[in-house]
Amino acid sequence: MTTPTAHPPYVPGHGLLAGRTAVVTAAAGAGIGGATARRLLEEGADVVVSDAHARRLKESEAELAAEFGADRVASLPCDVTDEAQVGALFDLAEERHGRLDIVVNNAGLGGTANLVDMTDEQWDKVLDVTLNGTFRCTRAALRRMRAAGGGGVVVNNASVIGWRAQKGQAHYAAAKAGVMALTRCAALEAAGYGVRVNAVSPSLAMHPHLVKVTTPELLEELTSREAFGRYAEPWEVANVIVFLASGYSSYLTGEILSVSSQHP
Repeated sequence: MTTPTAHPPYVPGHGLLAGRTAVVTAAAGAGIGGATARRLLEEGADVVVSDAHARRLKESEAELAAEFGADRVASLPCDVTDEAQVGALFDLAEERHGRLDIVVNNAGLGGTANLVDMTDEQWDKVLDVTLNGTFRCTRAALRRMRAAGGGGVVVNNASVIGWRAQKGQAHYAAAKAGVMALTRCAALEAAGYGVRVNAVSPSLAMHPHLVKVTTPELLEELTSREAFGRYAEPWEVANVIVFLASGYSSYLTGEILSVSSQHP
């Protein structure tokens, strides 16, 4: 087993996204979405956060607004399986800030079930949130960015499980592999109007919800596979999202960046 390395110090913001407007889905709470919203704000962007959980979303908005200013943070509950709600979310970003520059599609739904026992409902729910939701939000973003003519960036949240197999994860793995393919195809289409589309592919980013739905044994096994012998902090994944959203990745599109040592 790899000896765990120390967690790195938090990296301060450098104003990489000053003057930009970003939308982040599934951004309530302590996971990758919440960490991404905070990192975008630290880098100077105005942020519209969304989540299907209205109460947690309001709490997250209040916390971020108190720290970064109410004029820089807005929120709207959004179920990414509902086309009308997706449209309202992007409309809010443009109405509030007059532009849309960055979209981070973080919404996803997991679960564990062996394929022989999996119901159609279980399969459909995971695919609808994780893959179809990313499709709906990407489509909404690209339509607006194309019409505005000023370029833009879409960053999708995939997963290493889209590359490798894991028992009980057929629905989630299929959805995340679909997100990867969607990212590559959308990137080719969007390049003509100056929009870049990339994805991050995390492995194990620890947050309280993951602890509740994963056994200690599985967490230990997954951690042991990592080169650093530890899980990623959500903000470490958010740092890569910031890189993809910034001018430092101006020639990257259609790429899936592994935030892990788990790339096949």
